[in-house]
Amino acid sequence: MWLYALRRIILTIPILFGVTVICFALVQIAPGDPIQNLLSPTASQADAERLRAAYGLDKPLPVQYVIWLGKVLVGDMGMSIANNTPVTGEVLRAFMNTIVIAMIAVVIAFVLSTIFGVAAAYRSGGLVDKAITAVAVFGISVPTFWLGVILVIIFAVNLSWLPATGMGAGGSKGFDYLSWSDFRFAVMPIIALALPPLGIMTRTTRSSLSEILNQDFVQTLRAKGLTETEVMIHAVRNIMPAAVAMLGLQLGYLIGGSVLVETVFTWPGTGYLLNKAILTRDIPLLQGTILVLATAFVLINLVVDLAQSLIDPRIKRS
Repeated sequence: MWLYALRRIILTIPILFGVTVICFALVQIAPGDPIQNLLSPTASQADAERLRAAYGLDKPLPVQYVIWLGKVLVGDMGMSIANNTPVTGEVLRAFMNTIVIAMIAVVIAFVLSTIFGVAAAYRSGGLVDKAITAVAVFGISVPTFWLGVILVIIFAVNLSWLPATGMGAGGSKGFDYLSWSDFRFAVMPIIALALPPLGIMTRTTRSSLSEILNQDFVQTLRAKGLTETEVMIHAVRNIMPAAVAMLGLQLGYLIGGSVLVETVFTWPGTGYLLNKAILTRDIPLLQGTILVLATAFVLINLVVDLAQSLIDPRIKRS
């Protein structure tokens, strides 16, 4: 187990290095000049050059990358061009806002998808199976930004049950997830984030479990006198490695793909921050946000690989 974990960790290092290269390159080839956003219409070319030199944008790109990577390794992502604040603090604060609602959403999706998938597989071809499949297809197909707007119209405008946007008067610094007065701001973003992975994981669970239930060892378990509940427990254990892998992937997708949901609800997470950085062409903030999201995705997959090896010893032997 330890050798397998060490090998996976070592293989992650070049992947993370590649992430930094791609992150830096993608931001640099994007159109627009961030310095122009800071200058007044009457500013001279000399003023622009001085400001560009102050942010290190006058150096060759390879030199900029080496300097940026060196700072990143010690936790310094530079200063935001638009706000003149440390990028590291902004990105980490936004990342915590995103990771919490993403984790809550993916846990809810995982629990419900397991229940729905088991019920659909057990009643394969019946009314329950068709109803759950319809819900799963809806969850996969519906655009999250459209769902967010519909949730706002229903629960915030028509019913006035939940606040429409933001994190409350205290913002992210004073937000308390254990307090209903604060947590109610997160309910609709969580629902909007949870529905797509719920549909995907429900269909995956249903498909995998249906295949397992048709295998010979299940008939053997029934021939030995096991109840249907005990048979189902054995079958569910066989799909757990795939379910854990799907859970990790969906968490990574939610963290990296929350731009539209967070923009609709003005939730100050990494998606909202990324959208703001793109609009202002804030290169340090854009690089820092993309790097943290990509690194989180890589590390989540590493954790999933290690968790799978604990659940299924065959992975280590292979």
